[in-house]
Amino acid sequence: MRRHHVAGIPAALLLIALAACSGTAGSESGAAQDMGEVGPADPEETYGAEQPVSPGDDPQSTFAVDVDTASYDYARRSLEDGALPPADQIRPEEFVNYFDQGYTEPEGNGFAVSVDSAELPSWYDAGDATHVMRVGLQTRSEPESERADVNLTFVIDVSGSMDEDDRIGVVRDSLDLLVGQLRPTDSVAIVTYESDSEVLQQMTEVGDGEELRGAIDELYARGSTNMQAGLEDGYALAGEAFDADKDNRVILLSDGEANVGITDHDEMLDALGEDVAEGITLLTVGVGDSYNQEMLEQLADNGDGWAVYFATESEAERVFSERLTSTLGVAARDAKIQVTFDETTVAEYRLIGFENRAIADYEFEDDSVDGGEVGPGHSVTALYALTLTGDAGDVAQVGVRWQDPSGEHTGSAEAVLPTTAMSAYPNAHLSVDLVAAAFAEVLRGSAGFDCDDILAAARELAETTEDPDVDELAELIAIASDLGA
Repeated sequence: MRRHHVAGIPAALLLIALAACSGTAGSESGAAQDMGEVGPADPEETYGAEQPVSPGDDPQSTFAVDVDTASYDYARRSLEDGALPPADQIRPEEFVNYFDQGYTEPEGNGFAVSVDSAELPSWYDAGDATHVMRVGLQTRSEPESERADVNLTFVIDVSGSMDEDDRIGVVRDSLDLLVGQLRPTDSVAIVTYESDSEVLQQMTEVGDGEELRGAIDELYARGSTNMQAGLEDGYALAGEAFDADKDNRVILLSDGEANVGITDHDEMLDALGEDVAEGITLLTVGVGDSYNQEMLEQLADNGDGWAVYFATESEAERVFSERLTSTLGVAARDAKIQVTFDETTVAEYRLIGFENRAIADYEFEDDSVDGGEVGPGHSVTALYALTLTGDAGDVAQVGVRWQDPSGEHTGSAEAVLPTTAMSAYPNAHLSVDLVAAAFAEVLRGSAGFDCDDILAAARELAETTEDPDVDELAELIAIASDLGA
């Protein structure tokens, strides 16, 4: 039985520092380090692209799911501003997560699992790899009438840096929009932080809209950045208002920088992790043209939630109107994937992305190990580049494990990919995934090709899918190509 809450910070935040110590996906040695030691990790080891692995050496690839899209959102903003995004801000899985996958939904909570494969297109130079395998998870959409009421505690950065490009103005407008879309029986609280933190609004039902909107209007930027104080007060407030019958969520809006109090990434999270606040999901929202993605991503990944990003009012509307309000609630907690490859059919495999979500193989069935939280109607996609032996048989077995929304019961599902089910050509959704993943690999410097090599495929997809998101992807690849990527 998991404790639902105590006024404090989620114990899962302690895993953020430990996540920096993880090795490659499926590596027993990398993830089985001394759990009592927390310290800085080598960024190349933590976030570098996976290398091909032989199933004879390590047949299993194990990782926590991730539904974040912030990396793609940030890359789009950088490119539209005429600059290539920093390579260390690129996460291929977050590029793929951004796009519709067309998966079939399950009838109940948990996941529908699918796995498909095709030959890699000629432009995708993946070394010796000849095929791609897609692992897809999908949760059931939840009608608005069926969702539980929510308690949302906003922790808002109002430091001086939030005055740049009127970031705080965008936050004010987006919060006003969100409150207007919530139910009268939903509740909202607001904590602000700069040099110190302040509870601007206690947990208040949205039906009392005038009081809430008055608090939102009081948001303005000043002072330094004490993120630790804001999170402490935010989780304390969320813990006091915790209701097991509601979706309890802390939403951090910040550019991710901290310059007062504890500012070191690992030290801050270690100090915050002494109290427990389980059952409270964390959403981090990166704000502005530049922000500390690593801090916000790791907070979300290890605080039972996910990360998004916006820099403009239109982007904020997409995040709060289309994504947040449509996915309030949790369909599955602590979700993990384990793929077991057959060495008779697979010579090598490489997971594209998810490097900082790796867990030890033996931890897959350990329900105390933190996984990823997935909301209603969400999909998760993982891509593998495969080198085949040419023999017939099963390519891989996919296992998925999760806890139900209450965190008290475990669910699991499996799927198998035989060589007879592998296709010569990817379907439209897998084709988009390949272009998105390839684009990310170019931008982070892990590709054996450049944007010119994938641009024709992107433009063809834009014409055939008639999907505005794919149109935008092709345009971004063209911009990156002009910038020399």
